[in-house]
Amino acid sequence: MQAPPAAERNKGPILEVLRQYVGPGAHPGPGALRVLEVGAGAGLHAAHFARALPQTRWQPSDIDPGALRSIAAYAEATRVPNMLPPILLDVSQGWETWGGTQPATLDLLVSINMMHIAELRCTEGLFKGAGVLLKPGGVLFTYG
Repeated sequence: MQAPPAAERNKGPILEVLRQYVGPGAHPGPGALRVLEVGAGAGLHAAHFARALPQTRWQPSDIDPGALRSIAAYAEATRVPNMLPPILLDVSQGWETWGGTQPATLDLLVSINMMHIAELRCTEGLFKGAGVLLKPGGVLFTYG
């Protein structure tokens, strides 16, 4: 498992903002909110957010095989029931390749620390995918 210092530092402040969108009362019931995290990296955020937000069904993803292994290690170590196994996802490819996610089924699409390091086509893909995959009223949440 990787533990990037920046992820450790910013997980609390990011969680506080996420709570505004998925806090208690927003959607009742465990796993009621569908979340796709694009570019989940090491998996520290996914494990932390899924544990803190049990009303979500958190789907982490990444394009890097090393990141996918780290995410899987976090999922195994933390045993957070609402954190799904990671999926391989290239955000620059069409949403049809995003792990079977169907149009208008996501409540939240999360991208942390991807846009400033990725090619422009990745950011364009993220926004195109969000336009199709988010439910009406769904939120694209970006940081970094």
